[in-house]
Amino acid sequence: MDVNEAEIKERVAAFLGEHDPHGNRLEFLRARFDAGLAWVWFPEGLGGLGVGRELQQVVERELADTPQLNSGKQGIGLGMAAPTILAFGTEEQKRRFLRPLWTGEEIWCQLFSEPGAGSDLATLATRAVRDGDEWVVDGQKVWTSGAHHSRWAILVARTDPDVPKHRGLTYFVCDMQAPGVEVRPLRQITGEAEFNEVFLTGVRLSDDLRLGEVGDGWRVAQTTLMNERVAIGGAPTRRGGGVMATVLSAWREHPELRSHDLHQRLLSLWVEAEVTRLSGARLREQLAAGQPGPEGSGMKLSFAKLNQALTGLDVELRRDLGYDDWTFRRSEDVDFYGRGPGYRYLRAKGNSIEGGTSEILRNIISERVLGLPSEPRVDKDVPWKDLPR
Repeated sequence: MDVNEAEIKERVAAFLGEHDPHGNRLEFLRARFDAGLAWVWFPEGLGGLGVGRELQQVVERELADTPQLNSGKQGIGLGMAAPTILAFGTEEQKRRFLRPLWTGEEIWCQLFSEPGAGSDLATLATRAVRDGDEWVVDGQKVWTSGAHHSRWAILVARTDPDVPKHRGLTYFVCDMQAPGVEVRPLRQITGEAEFNEVFLTGVRLSDDLRLGEVGDGWRVAQTTLMNERVAIGGAPTRRGGGVMATVLSAWREHPELRSHDLHQRLLSLWVEAEVTRLSGARLREQLAAGQPGPEGSGMKLSFAKLNQALTGLDVELRRDLGYDDWTFRRSEDVDFYGRGPGYRYLRAKGNSIEGGTSEILRNIISERVLGLPSEPRVDKDVPWKDLPR
């Protein structure tokens, strides 16, 4: 569809003329999806209009004062599950899952990492054995954010142990309410249990919950992982926005704490934040032309380093951690801007772990972006069942 910015604005105006943003929140979001104003670059009938991704920014500006999505709770569904379902799902799967995913009626989580398969995900041991039209899944997953309020999960499991580790994997949608799914909380440095370990014991999944071909799970998972890193590190941010805005606020509020050294650090971080922000804009333009590449790893790496430096400076400027409640509790979502500086400082420590550790991302950048020689991998062609454990 050949649509320009003016036509998108007209569509939004017509939509608002028919749907009251101050009425029922869920009905408004459902109507927005049906109008193609959820993800405008998605196909018509699936929340989009089949137009350029850059026009999404126009929609967001025009609908800025209407009900918004909960990015903290819906982040995995929006940033990881949705693009994977779009790329590999059947038409039936797309129509079943995308609408309630976008509206937030169904929350998603990610069942990838395991106690023995984190940095080297392809060594994962969770098994899925076919039984007629179903798969029986057994295993353990870990670091699963939001599993305690999720309806669905994206799951990678081993379906063939007799081939090398990357070739024996299959990708599924897991029903988190199925018998045999057990979610246990994991306490974080903030005192909250935002993520979990998940035990899968005899979980039965119908074959129509499989995404992609049997044995092609690694390729499907790469789509998820590349989108994950863009979602974490490449989200749109205005100039001087994000965590930088909170640091600038502290700088203006406490002139008595300023020093030459702190001023130099702030200027350096401002430059880094601008470079990261503009790099993110370029990456999103590349996304409009196709699937994300390894450059998303660079964005996520930069985001983690910058976020930790900014939250550290924020606490230093305020001279107060502002966080004195480490009571164990379940958190509903991740909110960097609605919480205090102490929470931001502690929570940012996880930015260099979640979505791929900074160490692994450096390997990806060196090999796939810079073209440097890869590390020796002696297990690459060895059947998974013969790998030492």
